[in-house]
Amino acid sequence: MYLTRTPKLIQNFFPNFIWNLPSAEKTIYLTFDDGPIPEVTPWVLQELEAYNAKATFFCVGDNVRKHKPIFEAVSAAGHVVGNHTYHHMDGWQTDNLTYFHNIRHCAHLVKSNLFRPPYGRLKPKQAQFLQRHYQIVMWDVLSGDFDVQLDKEKCLENIISGASEGSIVVLHDSQKARTRLEYVLPRTLKHFSERGYRFEAINETALQAKEYAKSA
Repeated sequence: MYLTRTPKLIQNFFPNFIWNLPSAEKTIYLTFDDGPIPEVTPWVLQELEAYNAKATFFCVGDNVRKHKPIFEAVSAAGHVVGNHTYHHMDGWQTDNLTYFHNIRHCAHLVKSNLFRPPYGRLKPKQAQFLQRHYQIVMWDVLSGDFDVQLDKEKCLENIISGASEGSIVVLHDSQKARTRLEYVLPRTLKHFSERGYRFEAINETALQAKEYAKSA
């Protein structure tokens, strides 16, 4: 069971997490978890390039180690990378010290202050510690592309019906998601581009704009 749209109640309960980046402009933030892998990530880069779209890739450290040229291609194409732990660890199922060491292991390769916990799961103590070192990036739209029981058409509908200005959308450049991703990504890019949206990476400029909006 999972929610394809993160309720405002949950977002408000964790105000220090980044759930979206509201803007008056038509901007959507596509994010890709679990890569990089040779079977999917290069194809994702090609699709994004066709629309001059930038995205944020939350990388698993062990995949970076195994596929470093692909990881370097992500950055070279102007996308932003983030930390997704070294072994795709579930914070709820992992003791804190082991979890922090795993994140640090990934940080040596990824070198980013953006962190997304696998499955969106963090214990309170983990969140408190990590917030001192990272921007914790969640989402407001979950495509469901990881769900092998989900029809690809429903996956696309989750994005089109859920995303709006400033939305952070979760996709996965993984083997598990590949069938649905190959259907959803080009159609998502086409749909929103035709409606005047652009696709940006989560960078310092976007984060600073959010902080300014909060303080205004």
